[in-house]
This record gives sequence, structure tokens and C-alpha cells, in this order.
Amino acid sequence: MLTDKMREALNKQVNAELFSAYLYMAMSADFTDKNLAGFANWMKVQAQEEVTHAMKFYNYILDRGGRADLMAIDQPQAKWDTPLAAFEEAFKHEQKVTAMINNLVELARVEKDPATESMLKWFIDEQVEEEANADENVQKLKMIGNDTSATFFMDQEMKQRTFVDETQENSKE
Repeated sequence: MLTDKMREALNKQVNAELFSAYLYMAMSADFTDKNLAGFANWMKVQAQEEVTHAMKFYNYILDRGGRADLMAIDQPQAKWDTPLAAFEEAFKHEQKVTAMINNLVELARVEKDPATESMLKWFIDEQVEEEANADENVQKLKMIGNDTSATFFMDQEMKQRTFVDETQENSKE
């Protein structure tokens, strides 16, 4: 059984994960408007991942006998000046989510909730990957600079990304 404090914090994380999906959908829409279908695809896949993260928290709350309280999702920014600006924001956002996950781990320790702490280990590992992926794109875009040919090539490369639900057990094997 979750404590009220832990349940409330996990419900806030569901909201944060859904906001992440909204943010990446907004980035995808902006890239689509700019005829950058590959970048749009990358962000759409990222949004799908964030929804599965929200559902992992949501299902965990229910599995532990808690009530899932869904809150309003803030409206994200709608436009970015460049692909680099969008990916820099994505990287900063993932760092923020990492801090939120780390705070949940600390709360689980304070609340003496080893089951929640154990569940959060998956998210700790996932956030390392999330930050690395966003930063890799930031670094590539910095190298590219204003080279439109290189931007086009990277856009084509990003079309290859596909969604895999890694929240399911054994999916990373």
C-alpha cells in the first residue's frame, strides 16, 4: 500500500510524463510544419515513449492499491527557431525529469517503501538513456551548424527511428 505522500508524488509524475509527451508532440508538429519529417518522426516516437512511461507509473499506482488522480496537462511551447533549439530544450527537459525521478527515490526511502524504490530503478536507468539520446542529437546539430545538406542527411537518418515499448519486461534483452 502506498502512503498518501508517495501516491501523490507518483500521480504528479504521471502528469509530468504526459506533459513530456505533449512537449515532444509539439516539437513533432513544429518539425512537420518545417518539412523536417525525420525530426518530426523522432519526436513522435519520443512522445510515444513518454506515454508508456506515464502508464507504467499509472499502473504501478493501481497495482499498489492507490488511486490514480489525473490532473490538467500544461500547454507546451509550440515553436522553436531551429532543430538545435528544440533538441537543447529536450535535453534540458530530460535532465529535469531525471531530477524528478531522483526525488521520488529519495521520497521512497523516507517513506520506507522499498517496492517503489525498486520500481524506480527502471526509470533511473531509462533516464540515463533519455539524456544520452537527446544530448547526442544536440552535439550532432552543433557540429552541423548551418549546413543544410547535413541537416537534410540527419533528418533522413531520424526517419528510421521506430517505437519499441521498453516498459514491458524483457523488451531490452
